[in-house]
Amino acid sequence: MVGRSGKPGLLEPMGVHRDHRGHGYGKAITVAAAAALRELGSSSAIVCTPSSNAGAVATYQSAGFQPLPERRDLYRDA
Repeated sequence: MVGRSGKPGLLEPMGVHRDHRGHGYGKAITVAAAAALRELGSSSAIVCTPSSNAGAVATYQSAGFQPLPERRDLYRDA
């Protein structure tokens, strides 16, 4: 997506039912979503998922995403 800057797109975390995992569906969904963002004018795409979710991280990496430095959210109990 070189040449268009300043229009990042966000892929919301997605999931594949456990009975259908391991067949490449997650990668296919992720690649299709990134392509749709490109068609809508996005210059880049990001996804946020916990680094502890090894399956999701592997899926996004297989679709071409690269990990960025980990960020931690701060929260407090209500």
